Amino acid sequence: MAALALRQLAKRYGDNAVIHGVDLDIRDGEFVVFVGPSGCGKSTLLRMIAGLEEISGGELHIGGRLANHVPPARRDLAMVFQSYALYPHMTVYDNMAFALQLAGQKKDDIRAAVQRAADVLQIGHLLARRPKELSGGQRQRVAIGRAIVRQPGLFLFDEPLSNLDASLRVQMRMELARLHAQLKTTMIYVTHDQVEAMTLGERIVVFNGGRIEQVGTPRELYNAPANLFVAGFLGTPKMNRIGATVAGAQGPLQVRLADGTPLATTMAAGAAQDGALVTVGIRPEHLRVAADGDAGNRLAGVVSHVEYLGDQLLVHAATPGTTDPIALRHPADSPVPQPGQAIELHLPPGSCHVFDAQGRALVRG
Repeated sequence: MAALALRQLAKRYGDNAVIHGVDLDIRDGEFVVFVGPSGCGKSTLLRMIAGLEEISGGELHIGGRLANHVPPARRDLAMVFQSYALYPHMTVYDNMAFALQLAGQKKDDIRAAVQRAADVLQIGHLLARRPKELSGGQRQRVAIGRAIVRQPGLFLFDEPLSNLDASLRVQMRMELARLHAQLKTTMIYVTHDQVEAMTLGERIVVFNGGRIEQVGTPRELYNAPANLFVAGFLGTPKMNRIGATVAGAQGPLQVRLADGTPLATTMAAGAAQDGALVTVGIRPEHLRVAADGDAGNRLAGVVSHVEYLGDQLLVHAATPGTTDPIALRHPADSPVPQPGQAIELHLPPGSCHVFDAQGRALVRG
């Protein structure tokens, strides 16, 4: 296995900087997911770790060894790409065995290594087939198996499930989680899909514009986003945002919405100054239609659209202080609000996040 340490790692193409001094530690045997929008630098960073992109600045340590100028073949890693990159004229067995054959290993050792990997991935019955005879999920398993047979200390995955349909992606996510639990090898997985990130990663690294926005477990990032970018990137639908002004900063922070509606929060006293512009954030599952016993923190709205999802409804409502309708999850067996209907929403104080004018999360009391 291999631990990684990135120290002010940077990448430039001429005068254009795409990775800006990244610092990150990845433990032996950890499954870490790099996530972010297209063009944020996550795949470039992965390729720098693999040795496929030159490092412009900083240091990369793999297994405690400085690896900036170590050739890719000597970094003890294997990479699985979005494209399966299988040899079409070779059988599954030959595709998986090829790297070991090049390394001059004995036939019996190669056969044993391929069979072990095939057993792990449950593709032993496919070894005599060629890639054109396989489904997309089977081809991806073969590509992963080709990496497994080398028994590297580090696996790098660059959006490996992007070419699969939705049901196969779900199945392959479970396969990858099982694979990591079985191999206990360090894995770094790049994706722009927040569902993949949340379901696979022991820790998630959120990238934006070549910089790390936040690092943490899925639960930490979802429940305590460091800024508005992370809050909006993780979660479907994304966190609701409501513009507000601080109206009381001495006790637990009080804010006032554009129409004068007061809201209580659990932010720490002094987290922001009176009169400061802030953004209140609340997840759709924490927002609900107000009941008789809900005192305070009520927000008037008008239903604009309702989506039926089987087990629940997504209700979208226009409210003061928002440019886009806010969304709430509503039980499917409850009375269904209708478009154009006026409703009152309740925002539990403990579920309200507050962000300052720069988008940084305020600390809870």
